[in-house]
Amino acid sequence: MSSTAQILVIYTGGTIGMVQDSETGTLKAFDFKHLTSQIPEIKKFGFHIDSISFDPIIDSSNMQPDVWVRLARIIEEKYEKYDGFVILHGSDTMAYTASALSFMLENLSKPVILTGSQLPIGMIRTDGKENFITSLEIAAAKKDGEALVPEVCIYFEYQLYRGNRTHKFNAEHFEAFRSVNYPVLAQAGVEIKYNHEFIHKPIGQEFRIFTSMDPGVAVLTLFPGITLEAVEAILNIEGIKAVVMHTFGSGNAPTHAWFLEELEKAVERGLIIYNVTQCRGGAVKMGKYETSVKLQKIGVISGYDITLESAITKLMYLLGNNYSAQRIKKYLQTSLRGEMTVQ
Repeated sequence: MSSTAQILVIYTGGTIGMVQDSETGTLKAFDFKHLTSQIPEIKKFGFHIDSISFDPIIDSSNMQPDVWVRLARIIEEKYEKYDGFVILHGSDTMAYTASALSFMLENLSKPVILTGSQLPIGMIRTDGKENFITSLEIAAAKKDGEALVPEVCIYFEYQLYRGNRTHKFNAEHFEAFRSVNYPVLAQAGVEIKYNHEFIHKPIGQEFRIFTSMDPGVAVLTLFPGITLEAVEAILNIEGIKAVVMHTFGSGNAPTHAWFLEELEKAVERGLIIYNVTQCRGGAVKMGKYETSVKLQKIGVISGYDITLESAITKLMYLLGNNYSAQRIKKYLQTSLRGEMTVQ
């Protein structure tokens, strides 16, 4: 790790950046120019840390693709100056932002670490200090002049995850995220232990960003008793180009004639239907059971073990690039940024 590492902190909003007002007791965003007064420990790193704060800050529930574009452009603009980037973000939609950025930042060779907290950084029992301090250390970590983790990641509660493999599973515990289908990239204890074999290695091509994200995506979540009217409503939303079909188990869906007919009509008129399991662990295996054989014949596309968050943002990215339908379908079944395991 270089003692002269240059790190850029980007504060979008979220619980981590809040301190308690000494007079009113309410929570407010603190000025990141005074980071060291809140977290004096970071002085010991010897890093050069700059910060950018969004104004106004954004509650993560209001996260939108245009914010992802803003983040990608900041990283592109500052890419040569900094060794790594730490994005402070609300935890509720952090997995969506991490997934989106993984697709938007192509040929990334520097760490982009998203983190946040369940308790504000100004509170005594906050988890924010450890999350932030370790994220800085990971963002600066190098070996032989190369970044140890040149990926978009989420760091939370002693675990470093590939960003596009994560989901938020707990709203109360400090351990808020999980990556069920892919191993953690690092674990922080007395030392930070990196699982090098699972970390993406850059291929040496020029870094570039993609900023056209098409939000023409909907989610059809299946459940016992779902009606024709509900399915019709989702598949016929004006302006959508793709639907993530959130299926049972290993990619199964009802075999009712009316249901299959609605899917077939949608596919025939050019709608992309992406089969993603409701199970957080495991994968879609179309053809394993009779119920998914029929989906295959219709032209529904397997999402393997991709997360819902990653499936949605991957579709936005592919649709935004104006690829042909054939090319989009090919890429949906290809791991572009380590977001899924193709079987």
